[in-house]
Amino acid sequence: MKAKGKYPTITVGDFYTRYSEVLSLSLLGSAVGFDRIIKEPTINRPGLALSGFFDYFAAKRIQVLGSAELAYLRKLPPQEIRQRLAEVLRRRIPCLVVARGSRPPKHLLEVAERAGISVFRTTMVTMNFINAATFAMENEFAPSVTEHGSMVDILGVGTMVRGSAGIGKSECVLGLMERGYPLVSDDVTRLRLIDGQYLLGTAPELTRHHMEVRGVGIINVSSMFGIKAVRVQKRLDLIVTLKDWQELEEVDRIGLNQQFLEVLGIQVPHVTIPVRIGRDLARLVEVAALDQKLKSMGQNSAEEFNQRLMKSMQK
Repeated sequence: MKAKGKYPTITVGDFYTRYSEVLSLSLLGSAVGFDRIIKEPTINRPGLALSGFFDYFAAKRIQVLGSAELAYLRKLPPQEIRQRLAEVLRRRIPCLVVARGSRPPKHLLEVAERAGISVFRTTMVTMNFINAATFAMENEFAPSVTEHGSMVDILGVGTMVRGSAGIGKSECVLGLMERGYPLVSDDVTRLRLIDGQYLLGTAPELTRHHMEVRGVGIINVSSMFGIKAVRVQKRLDLIVTLKDWQELEEVDRIGLNQQFLEVLGIQVPHVTIPVRIGRDLARLVEVAALDQKLKSMGQNSAEEFNQRLMKSMQK
């Protein structure tokens, strides 16, 4: 499995809807320009642009007016303020944010509405807003891929269970949940590459906290088992593939050769578990996850046993 990710974009409207509470944002003026695309996951302060220097102006980013920019504009004549703002907005920026809960510069809302650009205000200090907004945008712009599989948090080990339709994924996940392990996603898991170092799994918003059980239907996991039975997101540490016993040519009985699957350039530990009648799949997946946790702490049971066996044979 070598999955190719996509690089998502986000509109100004989606940005406002998702992060208005976290970033203490409120809309100033008319709701225009909500369909504009934010093309870069960083924030820009247009100080140089307001002074007339546009050679390196980052027009694809969200623009923030902090104390320095606002103080500069207040010293200009009203007509020049309008002109400077119009020059910046003419570059078709995604949107503009006024920081520190400050009053917007004179004529800003009028010029912005004419240009079709939304203006927001945040109560946050400028640098705090930039840091928080950049973090949010980096998550939004992270390469992502959607995989068919259910994900569970087993004692801190994010485990994705996958397999062909009807193999028993849902029953396996239900068994894990009965043991107290929270569900991250059912059947479909969205994986995002964070900082190019690890994968973060979550459920699509539509199916989050819900699960399909064949013969029963759709259930609300948080309502049925309690809020502790679900997690919004979890780092992916292990992929378990359930496969019919008869389809496997060879079954690894020792586990010396660690298998991996590449997802968005990250090598994820992988285990294949044979499925046949009478096997407790939930227990086997639990053991696989706990074994992976030991390996991440530097303890490899298979290697330790092999060393003991070699010493015994030498004697």
